[in-house]
Amino acid sequence: MRVALDALSFYLIIPISWRANWAWGLPLIILTVLIHAMGLGLINQKAGRVFTDMTERRHPTVVFAVVMGTTTLLATTLHAVEAGIWAISYRFLGAIPDFKSAMLYSLNAITSYGHESLSLASHWQLMGAIEALNGCLLFGLTTAFLFGIIQKIWLLGQASKASQWPDTDLVKKKEAAAGGSLPRLRG
Repeated sequence: MRVALDALSFYLIIPISWRANWAWGLPLIILTVLIHAMGLGLINQKAGRVFTDMTERRHPTVVFAVVMGTTTLLATTLHAVEAGIWAISYRFLGAIPDFKSAMLYSLNAITSYGHESLSLASHWQLMGAIEALNGCLLFGLTTAFLFGIIQKIWLLGQASKASQWPDTDLVKKKEAAAGGSLPRLRG
């Protein structure tokens, strides 16, 4: 019951002009996070396949650099598309005069960089802060994703190196791929 009362009081104390900001901002966060998650999922599927296919013909370190560079570029493109969605919303709402300014403002807001000469119409300014919150979420997802890709590609590269020595047992392959002996676990 206390949660319901707190939610109701929060709703009642929000200025009327902010309600429209939240009404537009929250669905935009959900939309951009869904686009981001689906986009990262597609990139993940392709990155593993490309790495596996390319390591048969190329050195794993070179392939790692190419795959990581391409993955980073594609993730950055996702961020640009999502900033574009916010910019279109700003234009639709009349919060900023032209698309170029809307896109620049959106990129500044989503990265939390800010821009002193660009601002939204006064009754839409909360949306800029909401977009900054969205940027934190998106960049957090991207950071976790890139970390996961590095781990995945690194492990695939290590497996590729280990498969070059088919006559040794698995522990020796892992030791050779790791560049030394592995620590032994007590147990």
